[in-house]
Amino acid sequence: MTAPPDVLHLATTHTAGDPRVAQKEAGTLAEAGLRVGLVLPHDGDGVGPGGVAVYGVERPATGRDRVLRTTPAVVRRALAEAGPRTVFHLHDADLLAHGLALALRGRRVVYDAHEDTPRQALHQPWIPARLRRPAGWAYGAAEALGGRLFAGVVAAEPAIARRYPAAKTALVRNFPLLGELAAPGAAPYAERPAAVAYVGSITRARGAEEMARAVAGRGATLHLAGPFHPPALADAFRGRGGVVVHGVLDRPAVAALLGGVRAGLSVLHPTPKYLEAYPTKLFEYMAAGLPLVASDFPVIRQFVEPAQCGILVDPLDVDAIGRAVGWILDHPAQAEAMGARGRAAVESSYTWAPEGRRLVAFYDALQAGRAPGQPIPV
Repeated sequence: MTAPPDVLHLATTHTAGDPRVAQKEAGTLAEAGLRVGLVLPHDGDGVGPGGVAVYGVERPATGRDRVLRTTPAVVRRALAEAGPRTVFHLHDADLLAHGLALALRGRRVVYDAHEDTPRQALHQPWIPARLRRPAGWAYGAAEALGGRLFAGVVAAEPAIARRYPAAKTALVRNFPLLGELAAPGAAPYAERPAAVAYVGSITRARGAEEMARAVAGRGATLHLAGPFHPPALADAFRGRGGVVVHGVLDRPAVAALLGGVRAGLSVLHPTPKYLEAYPTKLFEYMAAGLPLVASDFPVIRQFVEPAQCGILVDPLDVDAIGRAVGWILDHPAQAEAMGARGRAAVESSYTWAPEGRRLVAFYDALQAGRAPGQPIPV
């Protein structure tokens, strides 16, 4: 008889190939010798990165469907696969209420706080406008109660980590795997076409329209790789001159794409959700050796300015974005040097390896019955 998992990662908005949930966290714990599974929307059962077991539930059709049907299905499947000592590691705020119920029943629950969910709820299009503020309060109350009842909290950013009890919380930042995005067959920088890329969820608040308009006047091509939210937004970009829509790519395909363009773009709008968040794509572009064009927010400036690896712009100023892209295209030697400095900064300070070690130490303490909290790295 197969032993039950030591850890089950539960998610409703992530996939079995998700870089943080599946490749980094689940993969790292499996490499450390734990039996690890993923329970999330997926076509049947299977095997994920690193040989991690995947337990699939039906995919949701809408955000409302995800909350009402997919979330309970994920919890039911997790309970069916778990043993009495299995840790339930939650990756989405949709699961908070279920996690609290599990904790009250004596189950060990870890909450992975990726974002400032109470603030994010104020801008979720699938939540009716009149309910967004109450939803934010409800999420905040659930997180506060979870901080007391859950066995531990894993936070993706320092500002998020500080909202939870220090004795239970570990900061595990979403930095890139060092070798993942440096494509071995990348074209020499000076020989690449006049092209730039954006990789990630594609929304208007993430600057989709500004990027397309900025690049259009520069005789360049914008490559978009990722899911559109809402899906109907894709119609505004497919077939548009100067824009190539790739859809969702696996990690080798992302590496290949980044190895053939001149810059990575991350022009998030100045919403409360993005003003304090670490944009994961920023570090991914740096890991790929690309110069950046990014929003001039303090949280981004603290990484880009010391490394001198990109150009910061007003994300709502299409002309400023276009000028930054134009400068990179017109100055290939200087732009390549920017990218090299970004890659060096990632190698020295922003890789997954130390984050993975903190995650393993967190679980070592949890399994030994000790408080899993760790000091927040400077």
